[in-house]
Amino acid sequence: MPVTLHPITIITGKAVPVPGANMDTDRIIPARFLKCVTFDELDGKMFYDERFNADGTSKNHPIDALQHAGAVIIIGGENFGYGSSREHAPQAIKRSGIRAVVAESFAEIFFGNSSGIGLPCVCASAADLESINENLAKHPEAEWTLNLESMQLSNGEKDYPVHMPEGPRNAFLRGRWDSVTELLEAREAVQKKAASLPCPRTMR
Repeated sequence: MPVTLHPITIITGKAVPVPGANMDTDRIIPARFLKCVTFDELDGKMFYDERFNADGTSKNHPIDALQHAGAVIIIGGENFGYGSSREHAPQAIKRSGIRAVVAESFAEIFFGNSSGIGLPCVCASAADLESINENLAKHPEAEWTLNLESMQLSNGEKDYPVHMPEGPRNAFLRGRWDSVTELLEAREAVQKKAASLPCPRTMR
């Protein structure tokens, strides 16, 4: 049975900084993990080489810091998700418990792949991202709220404006962000429409 889609309007929880511009998809999920059979195997693998040395010891990345444990929002930089078009990158992020990404800008394919699996990617200005990261440094365990209706990211004390294209935003708000699931949910209507079309062999 297909998964029923639900609107995505408000995401609340801790945030974690993943600093730096041009965070490419190979850094998000190294190529050796692409041989997985299901995307579920990507749980915990996001930014693996950024977080761990070759011998498996920690590099003390913010994602693994105790104060950011359980974070659901990533705070990134400019051109987040550029590079190869591997859909494993947003899958690794979502399967690892992240529910939204805030950055200055996103690579187009990464943005599309993320939107299609229910992972909102919203943009904030460079100045606001600097302020957000300063807040995170002072209060790493604070709870943040991303509101896709008001298009604001808030820590309860300050609201930061964010933006994303209206098409994906409306799809999140209406719970219509996964086109494959939409087709599966409308199986009967699709089959009825297909049956009403002339057979290609009879067309001249």
